[in-house]
Formats: sequence, structure tokens, C-alpha cells
Amino acid sequence: MELSRMYFILVLLFLGGNSCAQKNSPVEVPVASKGWQLVWSDDFDYPDARLDDSWIAQNGPSTHILCSRWRENAVVENGLLYLKNKKENRGGQEWTSASIWTKKQFQYGRFECRYKYAAATGTNNSFWIMTTGYTPPVGKKFEIDINEGHYPAEMATNLHNWTDVTTDPVTGKSSHPSSSQSFHFNTAKPDVVVQLETPVTTRRIRLTSGYGAHFHIQEFRIYKPSTAGYPAVLSPTADQDVAGLVNYARDPQTKISSSGVYGVGFEAVNAADGGLVKHWVSQVNGEKWLEFEFSNDKIIGCLQFVSGWLSGSTWNSVIDNYKVQYFKDNVWVDLAVFDASKSGINLANEFHTYALEWSKDSLIYSFDGKVLRRIKNDICQSPAPIYLSEAIIAWAGAVTDAIDGTSMVVDWVKVYQLK
Repeated sequence: MELSRMYFILVLLFLGGNSCAQKNSPVEVPVASKGWQLVWSDDFDYPDARLDDSWIAQNGPSTHILCSRWRENAVVENGLLYLKNKKENRGGQEWTSASIWTKKQFQYGRFECRYKYAAATGTNNSFWIMTTGYTPPVGKKFEIDINEGHYPAEMATNLHNWTDVTTDPVTGKSSHPSSSQSFHFNTAKPDVVVQLETPVTTRRIRLTSGYGAHFHIQEFRIYKPSTAGYPAVLSPTADQDVAGLVNYARDPQTKISSSGVYGVGFEAVNAADGGLVKHWVSQVNGEKWLEFEFSNDKIIGCLQFVSGWLSGSTWNSVIDNYKVQYFKDNVWVDLAVFDASKSGINLANEFHTYALEWSKDSLIYSFDGKVLRRIKNDICQSPAPIYLSEAIIAWAGAVTDAIDGTSMVVDWVKVYQLK
């Protein structure tokens, strides 16, 4: 097979759902066939004044974020709901936005919302459920963030237990049990596999990246073809997980070099030490590369690497552009290329459907009909309203004047319950 047939682009989690921009396209998940029946919906096909029939709007400041939020910023127009961001000093804050919640409360079911993000960093485009302003008759106060969306392509799912809030007597800071997981739809994932349909023969393999800061490579593996398969990339004992597997990166005669290091203790050899504890950390500036040179030609069937570093359950500094290459006929030839800026996934450009299946025992989050996360439900056992909120926050990227005039745009909200 020609090398051009092996060339491919790795793109993380573009999940193949229906992302047509037209309004009121069919629901991506055939919910009726799964035993769900529609019990409540809002498609915003009415004059703006009727929004108040079903929804309550915040009118005032929000001290935990960078904007106040007002009914005037929630506008129904042409069958869509716009939660508008404005640069204006009101309520003692420099920005305004909007947050609304349903007058009706819900318990259990399938909850869906089809919307587009505001097209600016620093915005929090949210669809969520929360007990608020009262003590639930059963269970605990809770917040289920079906999606806290950050431009251009991050989806964050969270579960907060607001009953068990504790305050540190020394610092005065409050905390509570929570569970979060984020999905980045246009950035590289930390665990990358480059499995070759046709093996290549070479003496040199390298990873290159133009990532804008220093980054970590926890482990880089170069495997011979294996009929028994290959290990999980994030396994700390990968080379022992498949019998007979040979990792050429760890051959004592393999020379490992790099474009630079961030400091003492972060040398290139750490990227092939057989575990995920030591890292190669690149220099800060310029093109970064990590190269493996063998003592003789090797037949390569699969390459793996782990980039970034883990804090709790969150991966940080995962590289968003790279090439994996091999040396042939005195030139470097691409095996895999990833460039997040060219992946074309932007959740502000098109409508997507975010959903939650909430039962007594579980919470199941999905995106365009694809399940992303399942967790046990120990606390969410009471009725609660649905929220649609736009906010300006420091942890969603740079807050700039580009936010002014942007909107989170909502097509519809639907609630199903089992027949």
C-alpha cells in the first residue's frame, strides 16, 4: 500500500452525531424507540414576552462570576432563545449576561437541550439542573451540570453535593463533594495510538510539536508488529501487559535525544523509562522534538505516547498539535498529524444536543446521541428546575472585548420520561 494511504489525521472525540445547523432538525437519539415519551418542551416559537410564562430570570449581580445577569439579556427571537453578553457596567460588574430557570420542577427522565456556544473564550454556556432556594423533601441539595460549555470545543460535566458543604476554619474557604469530567472536542487526548495498517522499516522515529509552551511526554513507545495486540496507552506497566511484545524505545542501544529540556530531572530518556512517573519536559520556546535512533533498522507496527500531566482527574498541557514521523530516504515522512486549530470542530458554529438520563440510580451524560459518561446517583433524589445560563468566568479562557455582543443560542429544550 502506498504511504499516502497510511497518512491519517488523529482527531479526538468528534463523535459523529448529527450537527446540522438548521433549526428543529430531528433529535439525534431515537428516544421514542427506547421507551421515552415527551412530557415537556419549549421550542421558543413565540413572542419574547411569553418567555416569562414558563421561565424565571435572574435580575442582579453574581459575585462568584464576572457578570451580572438580567431578564433583558434573555431574548426570544425568530424561534430561538439568545442569552446575550454585553460589556456594560451594571449591578457593580463590568459585564452583563443572562440566566433563566423553569417554573416547573422535574425528577428523573431524559433531559435534552440543543444549543450553540457564544463564540468567545471566557464564556460559560450551561445547561443544568439544581435544587435552589429550598431544602429538598428527600435526598440532598444538588447541582447536575449537563454541560458547562467553553468555547471553542470543551464540554464539562459536573455533579455537586450542596448539602455537605464544609468551611475550613483557618482559610475560611468552603468546599463540598463534587465529581467533574471534561471532554475536549478539538484538542488532542493525552493517550495517543498510531497503529499502522502497513508496518514501516526505519532506524529513526520522532515526535515534533509547535505547542506554545513546555509540555510533558510521560512515555513514548515504539512497538514491533504484534499479532497479540498492544497494551492500553495509560497502563503504567504497558510493556509487560502483552506477552512477547518488544518496545524498541527501551532498547539499551537506542539513542534518545530532544530539542531541549525544561530543567534538571526532565531529560529525554525519561520518555522511555517504562513507567508514567518520570517525564520528558520540553523547553519553552521553539519547535519541540523527541527522537529515537536505533542501532539498526526496525520494523514498526505501532507507536504510542502519553502527553500532559494529571492533576486529580484533569489532564493539563496536553499537546494540541504534533507529527509522528519516520526517517526514510534521507527525509522525515509523516505517519500521523494532528492540528487542533484545523480540526474544524467549533461548538459555536453549529447546534449540538446535550443530554442527561437521570434515574434514581444513575446519571448518564451524552453529546449528539453518544454517551460520554456514566456515574452512580447517590444524592439527586428530589425535584428541581432546569437552568439555561450564560456567564463570563475567568476559568473558561481569556476574558476579552470579543465577548461583547456574543450569545449562547438555544433551539429547544425537551424532557422525556419512561412510558
